[in-house]
Amino acid sequence: MKSAPPIKVAWFVWGLGALFYMIGFFQRVAPAVMTEELMRDFNIGAAALGNLSGFYFYSYVIMQIPTGIIADTWGPRRLLTLGSLVAAIGILLFALAPHIVWANIGRFLIGGSVAVAFVGCLKISTNWFPPRYFAMVSGMTLMAGLVGAILAGTPLRLLMNLLSWRTLLLASAGVTFIIGFSIWIFSRDFPSEKGYADIRGATPAPKKRSRSQLIRGIFVVFKYKNIIPLFFVPGGIIGSLLTFCGLWGVPFLKAHYNLPTHQAAVLTSAALVAWGIGGPFFGWLSDRIKKRKSIYIAGYTVALCGCGMIFFIPGLPLPVLTAALILTGFSSGCVILTFAFAKESVPIALAGTISGIMNMGHMVGPTLMQPAVGWVLDQKWGGTLVNGVRIYDLSSYQAGFTLMILWVALSLGCLFFTRETGCEQRA
Repeated sequence: MKSAPPIKVAWFVWGLGALFYMIGFFQRVAPAVMTEELMRDFNIGAAALGNLSGFYFYSYVIMQIPTGIIADTWGPRRLLTLGSLVAAIGILLFALAPHIVWANIGRFLIGGSVAVAFVGCLKISTNWFPPRYFAMVSGMTLMAGLVGAILAGTPLRLLMNLLSWRTLLLASAGVTFIIGFSIWIFSRDFPSEKGYADIRGATPAPKKRSRSQLIRGIFVVFKYKNIIPLFFVPGGIIGSLLTFCGLWGVPFLKAHYNLPTHQAAVLTSAALVAWGIGGPFFGWLSDRIKKRKSIYIAGYTVALCGCGMIFFIPGLPLPVLTAALILTGFSSGCVILTFAFAKESVPIALAGTISGIMNMGHMVGPTLMQPAVGWVLDQKWGGTLVNGVRIYDLSSYQAGFTLMILWVALSLGCLFFTRETGCEQRA
């Protein structure tokens, strides 16, 4: 009789995918600490910068549904390996770009390739861990990604005092190549491929399906009651958090709290650290009390209040501002419940497909919000330039951030149309 895989082996296999997800998150938020350099090197304004950052999300969103299908058919090993190698090529292109067009193409390749990372990690979680671990491992995956976001904050900014942003991105491309080859060598789709017993309840080895069957699987998941509202829920808070911490938060804090770049990056990184801690916490709490909906609503409500305070109450004392950012980031960790909530609402055979669809819902927020806020900033710009970089006043930022608050409020409303699963998997 074969035994189930030791938990440390499961964590190792998951960890390789999580490293790739960490790189993807690093690339996602890195522009936040290099806004001045990018605007100066490519001679662009806020709208073009928002679009450059947004190219990551355009391809990321496009790839989510096919990623879920491929995860159910190819398996996570091949998916994560190929994604890592393409991501490394995209990072190289972005780092060497002589013009904004090439930079956009590089960001597009990065976003489309790292789009497979989170879904691949969730698929590994389904195949390698007992079902009771799913919400917690989802939260740990988010935490791994946020480690990448933290590295793209103050550490990256300090390194930019020594090396150019292009040199640092070239180094990250090399790391991504290494991760891709490591996944191919050491990872496997199922425990049985390493000599262990497969996890009970894991998705069975997939059979080849026709194109029509694959496409039909996409539409099938939307027939289940919770899926449509859950698709729209996470985009509000994810869009706001990544638009603020991943792009406009550092220049906002520099301009209106007179903070140096590295200190502003510390504050936005603190919110992301809190987000990383909040994810596993909400996953653990939800699993423990066997509730999804009520926990999600409570976290979302606190996040909405925190965003309103940060965006629209000027001149907050630094300790209060810091506390508000940390609380908002921590409560935003509730979005990790989307994946467990949605997975339990459909048959287990659709685990990869539903993960891709839900991840697409997550990324719709920053995909639309980053360029939209940039466009509003340019419309409200008063003409002030410092060293060739546009400076925006408080009213400009508040006008742009209003879009985020409205989306968060609408997303919270969608939660009330879901039905509690009680942490029980649908047959």
